[in-house]
Amino acid sequence: MKDQDIRRELILFFIIAATGVAAGFFVSRNAAVLVFFISAAFGIAFAVTIKIRVRRLKELSCDLDKLLHGDYGVRFNNYEEGELAILASELAKVTDTLKTQAEQLVKEKRFLADSIADISHQIRTPLTALNLNLASLTSGKNTGQEVQQARQLTARMEWLIEALLKLSKLDARTIEFASERVSLTALVKAAAEPFLIPFELRGQQLDTAKIAKDAGFIGDFAWSVEAISNVLKNCMEHTKEGGTITVEGMENAIYTEISISDNGAGIGEDELPHLFERFFKGKNSGSQSVGIGLALTQAIVASQNGTVHAENKREGGACFRIRIYKSIV
Repeated sequence: MKDQDIRRELILFFIIAATGVAAGFFVSRNAAVLVFFISAAFGIAFAVTIKIRVRRLKELSCDLDKLLHGDYGVRFNNYEEGELAILASELAKVTDTLKTQAEQLVKEKRFLADSIADISHQIRTPLTALNLNLASLTSGKNTGQEVQQARQLTARMEWLIEALLKLSKLDARTIEFASERVSLTALVKAAAEPFLIPFELRGQQLDTAKIAKDAGFIGDFAWSVEAISNVLKNCMEHTKEGGTITVEGMENAIYTEISISDNGAGIGEDELPHLFERFFKGKNSGSQSVGIGLALTQAIVASQNGTVHAENKREGGACFRIRIYKSIV
């Protein structure tokens, strides 16, 4: 409350009191005295109330100043006066929200710093090897194997950069997913196509017999292919030669499920909680793994109202279950 407002109220009070005392003289001298003392009592009570309220407002103003300077330990629970208590309660809610947002911002900054460090490391490794190959190529002492390695390193960096860009777009929610009927049979076929030759070279079998013929979901075909491809690639890399990768698919009234399993070594129990974290690499990961594929799969599935879960089968091997729900969960 401003001093000008207090002065205006005091002047108004004195005018009313003086008018009351003057009116009392028209009745009797005793009436005028009674009105005077009553007015004086109200005046004192009013002054004390104003003084207390001004003091409390100054305290509230100081607490707000502390809050603006980053002191989130300020508590607004010691105000017990009517509207001031309501205001303090709302400010307490704002404080808790600001504190939570500040903590989240710090976590995001740390995550960004760690991600940049990981990205730098992942790109630096193939770049170093590529520079060595280029030096050999320019010296004229190259072999066909070095040319092939250079191509592989370039392809690896290209895939890494594309995957990071896709993750960034998913995080920023700048991607508009299509809303069309996606057939599980067509989806798995398209996702498995890039791995048909690697499967053959490894002697691995891809079993898709248990995909329900008419099963599907409403989503984006191209992005879903990306998600399934990453899981198939992971299973292929962790399955021994001659192993089998099985894909099953079904649809019910609540969700559509795709399960992709292998008969490899499975996933370590300590690794399961971190499997979909970015840049996480398990103990059995290959040297070419960068730990982005499964994180990208989870981001794509989540953007289409779905979930992805990994577990170990009783008979051995890993199993990934992807569910796309038909309503918000």
